[in-house]
Amino acid sequence: MFKQKKRLITFLSILLIVGFLLTSLASYFISVASLRYRLTHSELPLTSDTIYSEIQRDLLRPIFISSLMASNTFLRDWVIEKEQNQNAIVRYLKETQETYNTVTSFFVSEQTRNYYHPDGLVKQVKPDELRDSWYFRVRDMTEDFEINVDSDQKNDDALTVFINYRVYDYDKKFIGATGVGLTVNAVQKLINQYQLTYNRDIFFIDSGGNIKLSNTSSKQIQEQATELHALLQSKDFLTKVTAAETVAFQDTLKGQPISLNTRYIKEFDWYLVIMQSELQETGKLLRTLLLNLLFCAFITSVVLFITHRTISSYQQDIEHMATTDKLTGLYNRQALELLFKPLLLDQNRNPDGLSLLLLDIDHFKQINDSHGHLAGDAVLEHLATLIKSRLRETDIICRWGGEEFLILLKRCNLRAAANMAEELRLAIMNNPLSYQEHILNITVSLGVSEYHPEDTRKKLIGRADKALYSAKANGRNQVVSV
Repeated sequence: MFKQKKRLITFLSILLIVGFLLTSLASYFISVASLRYRLTHSELPLTSDTIYSEIQRDLLRPIFISSLMASNTFLRDWVIEKEQNQNAIVRYLKETQETYNTVTSFFVSEQTRNYYHPDGLVKQVKPDELRDSWYFRVRDMTEDFEINVDSDQKNDDALTVFINYRVYDYDKKFIGATGVGLTVNAVQKLINQYQLTYNRDIFFIDSGGNIKLSNTSSKQIQEQATELHALLQSKDFLTKVTAAETVAFQDTLKGQPISLNTRYIKEFDWYLVIMQSELQETGKLLRTLLLNLLFCAFITSVVLFITHRTISSYQQDIEHMATTDKLTGLYNRQALELLFKPLLLDQNRNPDGLSLLLLDIDHFKQINDSHGHLAGDAVLEHLATLIKSRLRETDIICRWGGEEFLILLKRCNLRAAANMAEELRLAIMNNPLSYQEHILNITVSLGVSEYHPEDTRKKLIGRADKALYSAKANGRNQVVSV
């Protein structure tokens, strides 16, 4: 029975542990896969779209300002009149800068190649000078304007977003380029805002893989930028990033899984890169997994504890029912057979005396016939209580048959056992049972035997049974020992 209980507990333990573990791990990996898909195909593209929309919104105003400057009659008349008063154009550019709060405003004349600025005439643009290539590109393009990110020579070469607008005379002839410049601070602030709000790393890179803008608010971000720059030097990775206008994929950075989304910003000729480490989100899932496992371990322990207690309780009940006489509460014959073997082995190792009593109720059938079987049951219960009260705690008593009781007396020789049997006989005879206004006088016959080293269970009981038969044959209500 113990082995079966152990196997059942072990099976339940394995079943619960494996079931909870597989369920929790499956839930974890499904959540991680869902997280990766959501980051790569939903959240990061949404952030990219939002930033792009913000950039376009911020660029509408300077484009409109440049358009007004290009169509301004004063500017066109001043060029047509041979640029006679330079102070007038300088004042115009300065007022434009102050009115619209731009970092710079400018005009380059096609006729003189003069570069005018709110601070005055800066220089003359030249085709062979690299810093002036923007003007000749604007002069030759077919669109009315372009957005160009370049360093501002008059502002300590600060990175600036220029709106370069073509200017025409009244006959639609190209006469120069004008526009305004904005620092990239607005874009930088937008990057910082989104990094703080969504905990994502945001970068702008050019087609060569150089990082042009990034959030620089923390040392960790700077390290991320360094790592990304090193990764962008790989041709395969750069090709993957710039393969299309919008790209979404997973990769690793510093051995950590990351999700990326890139978007081409045609106004800057840059690529917007939105990157997020999966560990930032999977860490939460991992903590949830650990909590689930702890909870599962607790539930498993509770279930196993309840199962163990229930099985043990049922086992005790079953063992009690299997080894106990229901009427008297004494051991039954089956229980005594289980107890006999270790008792005999113990006597062989340590022969300190073992005696056996067989007790039979005299004329028990007459009690049943005269007063009913319930009276017989009451007699049996009465005797069981009476006998137990006069035995030692180490002695064993069982109901051997219908009206027979078997008693094992440890550390007791034949003479002492016979004396004990006589005491029991007198106690039973002197304590009649009161049952339903009747006094039932009870007597018993007893046979006594002592264990010998060569005895088996059958021999020991057989001698006591012969002695009991002799007591009954000699008139009952007596003790006979052999």
